[in-house]
Amino acid sequence: MRPSDNDPGDTALAAVNPSRPGLMVETRPGPAGAVVCSLAGDLDIETLAPAADMLDTLVAQRPGALVIDLHGVGFCDSSGLNVLLRTRLAAERGGVGLRLAAVPPTVMRVLDLTGAKTVFTIHDSVDSALVG
Repeated sequence: MRPSDNDPGDTALAAVNPSRPGLMVETRPGPAGAVVCSLAGDLDIETLAPAADMLDTLVAQRPGALVIDLHGVGFCDSSGLNVLLRTRLAAERGGVGLRLAAVPPTVMRVLDLTGAKTVFTIHDSVDSALVG
């Protein structure tokens, strides 16, 4: 038997675990064979799978450069940081230049606190990242 929509247990569950929008992932070509991957939403354990899959695919294609546009990311936890770090290592092994662009203050704080800021090439905008 399926609980009704009026079941108080359903309401309590919704209050404890509200539905969250997923992470939006979009890609577009850039000049000279570069690719821009734009992320929007929260980059965390619950939402990062599409970003991780897309970044793995893009690195495997070996573009001239891979720019990760973080402008739309509102939150990044340690699992999100781990995806960025794994992508950086894979890009380095594949000879792909990886650049982070438009990093918002909340994500920059994570990069600062963990020391990860020193291992990334970071640009203020996608345009400046595409220039190099």
